Amino acid sequence: MQRVFITGSAGFIGFHLSQLLLKEGYQVHGYDGMTDYYDVRLKQRRHQILLQSPDFSATEAMLQDDDTLQQTVDRFAPDVIIHLAGQAGVRYSLENPRAYIDGNVTGSFNVMEAARRLNVQHLLMASTSSVYGANTEMPFAETQKADTPLTIYAATKKATEAMGHSYAHLHDLPVTMFRFFTVYGPWGRPDMAFFKFTDAILKGDPIDIYNNGEMYRDFTFVTDLARAIRLLIDAVPPTPAGRPEDMTPINGDSLSPAAPFRVVNIGNSDTVHLMDFIVAIEDATGTQAKRNFMPMQTGDVPATWANADLLNALTGYRPQTHYKDGVAQFVRWFRDYYQL
Repeated sequence: MQRVFITGSAGFIGFHLSQLLLKEGYQVHGYDGMTDYYDVRLKQRRHQILLQSPDFSATEAMLQDDDTLQQTVDRFAPDVIIHLAGQAGVRYSLENPRAYIDGNVTGSFNVMEAARRLNVQHLLMASTSSVYGANTEMPFAETQKADTPLTIYAATKKATEAMGHSYAHLHDLPVTMFRFFTVYGPWGRPDMAFFKFTDAILKGDPIDIYNNGEMYRDFTFVTDLARAIRLLIDAVPPTPAGRPEDMTPINGDSLSPAAPFRVVNIGNSDTVHLMDFIVAIEDATGTQAKRNFMPMQTGDVPATWANADLLNALTGYRPQTHYKDGVAQFVRWFRDYYQL
């Protein structure tokens, strides 16, 4: 039974990934700081569900608590580490940038040190489509430069990617970074737009729509994302010395020439107009939104769109849930969870 250590296991994505791995026979240990960035009860409920499996165990502590992190990893002795924890949210990074340095840079460094010491088979870490920043050529491809981040959140994620490459090079540690594109679905984060929109619409409150609705996003359903991560566990980047001379190159591969390191987009490869997404929520709730159109927020980008060809080449898989189906599933969960 393969042992996987997941940081951020009580989070939105970590919860779904843990559920999938447990279902497929993995032994999982979750590590989560249970911060109050959003309703802790939601995080606690996710962990309660996971703890119903005998193959799941958990530790509640911060990534910055290095002693606890290292001791926990040593006890569990994982084969694979999947690092999802960190301070999320583009807009909150304008208010509290230090939380991003502490959680995303220092915390990620501690995780990399744990992976290096245990010489795990594969270290997989979460990044974000926000690292593409001011890039305008779309769909975004992993081989594009990502040197123009527009927020501290994006900058800390890009820093994690750069640190991951150095660890891969220095220690022959296989590292895969995945860039997420606007993840949504059941058990989502209350700070995210799809959650806020649904909550406000059902309460009869107005919703704030930025850039007057002229926004496009590559919406990725959370269980599709979890499936992609699960498949990437097995797509271990080879070391430069371990690559055969006749290895067939993958078109558009981001595999580093100097390290067992790769960046992979996880997105639907479909860009959806924000107003269409809002209409899907209205249809699922049966309620018309009160729309409050606003100018663009600082640090936001008007569009994201993933090229997911590399993911498909490595795993044979592409996220494919249509946004209308995904929204309907989320609204059903929302009504059930909040007993509406």
